[in-house]
Amino acid sequence: MSIEARLQELNVILPEAAAPVASYMPIVVQGGFAHVSGQLPFVDGKLLTGRLGEDMDLAGGIEAARACGLMILAQLKTAGLLDKVERVVKLGAFVSSTGDFTDQPKVANGASNLMFDVFGEKGRHARAAVGVPVLPLGVAVEIDAVIAIAE
Repeated sequence: MSIEARLQELNVILPEAAAPVASYMPIVVQGGFAHVSGQLPFVDGKLLTGRLGEDMDLAGGIEAARACGLMILAQLKTAGLLDKVERVVKLGAFVSSTGDFTDQPKVANGASNLMFDVFGEKGRHARAAVGVPVLPLGVAVEIDAVIAIAE
């Protein structure tokens, strides 16, 4: 089954892949790996902004992480790589949060669970979930990825 068919089966609609906002590429493929630049959480064309533990709750953070995961998939689709994914190797989740917020791993599950739902066992990955005081454009979550690609 193609990944496009799997997305349809899951009723997942990918957003339009976001264009870079600075001097970088959304994806660099080298040595059988696609390195996906940090993706921001767009929902209905609008950024999910806020800070976990301050003005966004855990459910909002999970939604933001899932939106970042959808954008990772959108970037792979735009690059023609979606059906070439051999394995999601690693996700790096950055969560804008207060010093006393410690549920960054739960937030990151929004993207991790999406990868498993879409790719099955190939979607299980290594991960980092890190709390930071601020992210670009005031977003709540930013996630980057390393994806093994069939040559």
